[in-house]
Amino acid sequence: MPAFVTSSYVLPVLMLIGSNVFMTTAWYWHLRFKEVPLFTVILISWVLAFIEYCLAVPANRIGSAVYSAAQLKTIQEVVTLTVFAVFSVLYLRQGITWNHVVGFALIASGAFFIFRAPI
Repeated sequence: MPAFVTSSYVLPVLMLIGSNVFMTTAWYWHLRFKEVPLFTVILISWVLAFIEYCLAVPANRIGSAVYSAAQLKTIQEVVTLTVFAVFSVLYLRQGITWNHVVGFALIASGAFFIFRAPI
């Protein structure tokens, strides 16, 4: 694996992307399968969430060497919104509206200030 991918700057972000794919799937996959009993949905979602934790916890531990807690949380939120937007369009077949775009842009502008040098 290239050193770039395993760096303390990049690896946590990649792991957070992976963890968010699992968590978004755990929370929303069943919306297309409403005939599946709720108890079964919960069990399947717990398995997916376990995989998510196996990625998110080490991502934060590794990332804490180079990012502050606020920066890690901001990365998590931006990744969550991005993964959810893609999941929503591709899997749930629900479009993104201008309201969503504006809301995401405002959150991204907040992320800018988290990573900006202190004022």
